[in-house]
Amino acid sequence: MFQNKVKIFIVTSLWLTILCIVLGLKTGNSSIGVANAIDGFKTGTAAFNSSGRELKTAVSLLSARDSSTLINARLALKRSRTDYKRIEFFMDYFFESSSLIYNRPAKTEVDEPYMEYQEPSGFQVMEAMLFGEDPFAQQAALLEQADLISSSAADLNALLYGFEGTDQEVLESVRLALIKVITLSITGYDAPELKSGIEESWQSVAAIRQVLQPYLKSGIAAGQQSSPTNSRPGIQPETLSKTIAETLAYLKAHPDFDSFNRMEFLTGYALPLQEQLGGFIAALNLDVNHKSALNYQAKNIFSPDAIPPGAFGGAAAKNDLKAALGKRLFRETALSGNLQRSCASCHREQQYFSDGLKTSLAFDGKNFVQRNAPTLLYAGFQYAQFWDGRVKNLQEQIRTVIANPLEMNGNHAVVITGLQQDSAYRKEFLKAFPDSAGNPVSMTNLSDALAAFIRGLAPRNSAFDQYIAGNKTAIDAEQVKGFNLFMGKAQCGSCHFAPLFNGLIPPLYKRTEYEILGTPANDDFDRPQHDQDQGRFGFFPIEYYKAAFKTPTVRNAAMTAPYMHNGVFKDLEKVVEFYNQGGGAGLHMEQPQQTLSAKPLHLSDDEMHQIVVFMRSLTDKIDQ
Repeated sequence: MFQNKVKIFIVTSLWLTILCIVLGLKTGNSSIGVANAIDGFKTGTAAFNSSGRELKTAVSLLSARDSSTLINARLALKRSRTDYKRIEFFMDYFFESSSLIYNRPAKTEVDEPYMEYQEPSGFQVMEAMLFGEDPFAQQAALLEQADLISSSAADLNALLYGFEGTDQEVLESVRLALIKVITLSITGYDAPELKSGIEESWQSVAAIRQVLQPYLKSGIAAGQQSSPTNSRPGIQPETLSKTIAETLAYLKAHPDFDSFNRMEFLTGYALPLQEQLGGFIAALNLDVNHKSALNYQAKNIFSPDAIPPGAFGGAAAKNDLKAALGKRLFRETALSGNLQRSCASCHREQQYFSDGLKTSLAFDGKNFVQRNAPTLLYAGFQYAQFWDGRVKNLQEQIRTVIANPLEMNGNHAVVITGLQQDSAYRKEFLKAFPDSAGNPVSMTNLSDALAAFIRGLAPRNSAFDQYIAGNKTAIDAEQVKGFNLFMGKAQCGSCHFAPLFNGLIPPLYKRTEYEILGTPANDDFDRPQHDQDQGRFGFFPIEYYKAAFKTPTVRNAAMTAPYMHNGVFKDLEKVVEFYNQGGGAGLHMEQPQQTLSAKPLHLSDDEMHQIVVFMRSLTDKIDQ
């Protein structure tokens, strides 16, 4: 089946190539830099085609009798990946489905809501095999992947037939490429074994520079002033060019992955570059957002307004009246079946909206619910709610919790009837929902109000946030080291993605990630016991979701112990140790679908401590 798919792709690509030759390439628009971007893509595909052939040759020469052949294959993989990074921004933006061939994660993914399996393919699959236990035994599978890469790379220019991209789209593609560098490449997200993320980041930024050349010239000719719709000052082309050059120089001078100072890179180079690029695009009046959930008017990706809460099934604009009503409802015991429990029973403000228990006390006051009550801080910034992601927004989660016999055991109709009899509530609902004059007190409005309150639980005022915004005394040197480890060697940032450090996948921030970690039922790593919770499998009973759980934020993690879906770990030190050992599979538990690498991270005690103190720097100041 897989080989047939490859043949179909190759035949289709060849057919398109013939059409290109016969009919000629057309872009269909007059522009500043589209033709330049296409030329850069063609140059990049030529280099990628060449290194793809070299990769196939290197894999074909693998021999267990000669260890140098393995080294050569790994180096060939690195070269091919590096060449691909010069065209990745263009592939990801304009030819997304084709790009999945080359750099898909080395695990079977499920394309929701269609529930189609996406087979692993490309570089990441090859990396996993080349750094696996017996790479020589994987030669046939490696050759299949190498053949797929080299064969399809030879016909990439066929994708350009009928291409009609615009300047706005080209500039959005490089904008997203820079965000990918900031949030993924420097973490080793797609090359954890090769550790080539810094060199690949250089290639990505170099591609950005090449694409921007005609726009920089256009900016000089236009005098480069602020646009009427842009509140940021106009960015001089010379300033932007200088910052790009300095960013490239820094990456070139510090290629080692483990020792790379990510904090210095971000605060001194990448984030200023993102700010200047955004201002430059806006000043040219070429802003467009066709792809992402981001607010491009934000200063940079770490700005509090970079990811708007309205992207997650909520209101587009903040509504103080709804949030105020939601805050009152949050403490309202009339939402429960016994008039004694409220949302605040399990999400206590003084405990950072968690409850300090392994799993929360059930409605009967004697038993416990299945899973740990996570903090509600930043809970609104996810595309799925509950640990297993079984509902898509806060409103649905609220209605589910109220009705759940183990949680609040409230009858929706009874709850609404009770609130309707309260004149103060009727007035507050009417103020918050003036368009519902006929029936303001409803379960829909109640869940909207509570959701508005929860979406507002995103202070973004931690010591880390202050530091990244320019206060260089907000965190100390040890916490900076911890951040660099978190985003690098420890690979935490490749699942807990910046800036929210949860499972929202950059650079588009349109999907929530689930991971299988092999979390045990106990915290004895010498005698770990299997946890029986099947996670997302209970909602979607497919093999790849067994024991899969949503990736929560680690913001405020220092204040919300215990940890994991079952509350098994009492402190952050134990959590970091668990990851350091390679999760459940690293503890020699049978976890065939584990998405976390089973390889130990080899973090020292000092390094693990530094990661913990960094996470403490993510603690917000909240109103008590």
